[in-house]
Amino acid sequence: MSYRVLVVEDSPTQAAQIKQALEAVGLIVQVVADGPDAIREAMSQPPHLVVLDINLPSMDGYQVCRRLKRNPNTKDIPVIMLTEHASPKETMTGLQSGADDYIPKDVFAGEHLLDSLRELGLID
Repeated sequence: MSYRVLVVEDSPTQAAQIKQALEAVGLIVQVVADGPDAIREAMSQPPHLVVLDINLPSMDGYQVCRRLKRNPNTKDIPVIMLTEHASPKETMTGLQSGADDYIPKDVFAGEHLLDSLRELGLID
């Protein structure tokens, strides 16, 4: 089975890197660059996972996550926040907004993301 991942990232460079890494492990990846597009896409074609940045142009990642988790059609989709924001307060805010995992963009982010995908059963 091919799992679909929605990547919400406003940086084209970072979006391309994340897309490439996920496709390399066999996932189907769609990229959107802002919160309203992410919510619309998740509603119309629910993915198996959302990888979500916090810094987005019109609505931040915390707001996107809360809206997805409050909606009966999208509440069960795992959300992994992948972000520059690494403080304990920001991590707690992310988890409290409903994120299933919170990954700071650092040298370990790629491996951490793959570990999370394994835990979710999306890759071997």
